[in-house]
Amino acid sequence: MDSENGVKETTDRTDEDLEFCDEESVVSSVDSSTEEMFLDGLDPFLDRPHITETDSPENSQNSESGEQRKRPRLSTTSTSPKGGNIKNMRTSQSVPDVSTETWHSANEPDMEAPSPVFTPVQTPGPKFVLDSCITPLQFFKLFFANSLMQTIVGHTNVYGTKCEDKICKRWLYISLKDFKSFIALIIYMGLFKCSSLKDYWSESQYFSMAFPKKVMSYRNFLRVSNAFHLSNTSEDEKNEMKKGTSGYDKLDKIQLLYQYIREACRKYFHPFQNIKIDERVVTSQDRAEFKECLKSKSASRGYKLFALSDCTTGYTWDCFIHDGKPSASQSEGLSYDSVMALVDENFLGDGYKLFVDKFYTSPVLFGDLLHKNIWACGPVWANRTGFPQTSVNKLSRNAPRGSMRWIRDNELLFVEWKDAREVQMCSTFHKAGGEDTVQRKVKGKDGKRNPVDIPIPDAVLDYERTMGAADSSSRISAHYRMLHKPKKWYQCFFYHFLDIAVENAFILHQLMTKERNQNDLTRKAFLETLVEELTEIGSGTYFAPVSSSSSPAPAPSSFASRLTHFSSPYSDTTGVLHRPKHISEDRTIGRRRCKHCHLKTPIVCVTCNVSLCFQPKRDCFNEWHDLQII
Repeated sequence: MDSENGVKETTDRTDEDLEFCDEESVVSSVDSSTEEMFLDGLDPFLDRPHITETDSPENSQNSESGEQRKRPRLSTTSTSPKGGNIKNMRTSQSVPDVSTETWHSANEPDMEAPSPVFTPVQTPGPKFVLDSCITPLQFFKLFFANSLMQTIVGHTNVYGTKCEDKICKRWLYISLKDFKSFIALIIYMGLFKCSSLKDYWSESQYFSMAFPKKVMSYRNFLRVSNAFHLSNTSEDEKNEMKKGTSGYDKLDKIQLLYQYIREACRKYFHPFQNIKIDERVVTSQDRAEFKECLKSKSASRGYKLFALSDCTTGYTWDCFIHDGKPSASQSEGLSYDSVMALVDENFLGDGYKLFVDKFYTSPVLFGDLLHKNIWACGPVWANRTGFPQTSVNKLSRNAPRGSMRWIRDNELLFVEWKDAREVQMCSTFHKAGGEDTVQRKVKGKDGKRNPVDIPIPDAVLDYERTMGAADSSSRISAHYRMLHKPKKWYQCFFYHFLDIAVENAFILHQLMTKERNQNDLTRKAFLETLVEELTEIGSGTYFAPVSSSSSPAPAPSSFASRLTHFSSPYSDTTGVLHRPKHISEDRTIGRRRCKHCHLKTPIVCVTCNVSLCFQPKRDCFNEWHDLQII
């Protein structure tokens, strides 16, 4: 059984800790040359073992053997990867042979670019989202339903009871409300950033924050954070007994949440034509069973989570987890297999345009995607299997910016373009060249750097426009993870799935309000309202946004200011009824505390589900509702 750290009060972090990023190295566990290539963003099945003589000298000089892989700007994609001392493991797969071709110049005509016929399985956009889904919390519950959260709470209480001697002196059961408050505070910390976790509960007269203390104590927050568990402990023990056999599930502790999020993401949205795949590194300090740490390597560890996203909206449609070590069964390589695991034409349809980075791009993959009627584009390593190795008419080292060369092999187009460095691209739906230009600062004869317009190929321009936007689904819980690095690998996945759920909920909110001809909330306002609803602070009532056809309202500054004033005790201006009702037939039975005066009352507002006095001398019903819009 994994051991948990007890509740600790020493959670302050220095400024150096805040530089921690989820995009550090994938894993530090390297026990073979094959895995070392994987960590550097290479695929041992597809990347050639040695840099050939035809590689650019500039590229060779810029290649550093000890460098961790980071996604560079597109203008730096020509740096050749290190090959290591690995035999080419890819022998059976046929690849295009363009070694005898000649690089064509930009003024040589290319064939017309193909026009993919887009026939998705379902109409792109939101699906199965009811008109009654209005509030941020209702959109969030599409991905994190009460039933899911209650299951996690149950597993956490069982786990806490079994391990209470390791977690705390005596485990106190947490409720669904506690867990919702915990999630709300994670989102809150992404909105309002402090330099240490303890600062959110500071007792300082001038620098304290009232909200976290009102929601949950610091000790209880740490207790939930350190102990929450996503799986059945009995099933975990059974799975551990299967270790070393084919029946062992490495991801057993996250399977419930993993599959739930995947199904929910696919259920409520269908992607538009442009889609992309990127990897999100899930780091933890946990020593998982399938990762060995070498003393010669750094201490950072992680897993790869591959995500298929819609380029138009940023909606995460599906994801695929790799545990950090390529398996022998991956006959086509991790980059190939991860794409094929996510891009299923039976669920998506035909005519999709897929954008990927150079970890995935290969002529073999793009050719096989074409057989599925999926078109693809992305930068490619110059030494990847299938990339043209001819040096005839190749771009010279001193070629001016904007110079281009290209080779076509049937549907596969290879492009070399000179920016600050050489850029190599591969595409199945572009034509060589292009009519667009980009502005770059170029050093002139006078020694000054002046802005100059240089031509840019369509393949490069489309890629930069599509992949250039930052992925916002990794930002929401990132600040909390900087302050309090999770000890358990499955907890790290929880935060990433939470990020996906919140971001997808916001995207659906934007799309649905636009479809209903209503004004949507900004991302900040959406998150603020979601935090308030999760913690049940305020009225707990959300009113439909005003139709965009009506006169624009002033920009709201808080959730309270977004509420519409009531025109009567029973109805607001949007037509939402607020009806008082007796809790039971006998007014002396089932009375509750009034939300406003805290005296006992037999009346409840059926719309808000709030107990309120409704008497001639104690009209808390109207007074409380009026206070919500102040």
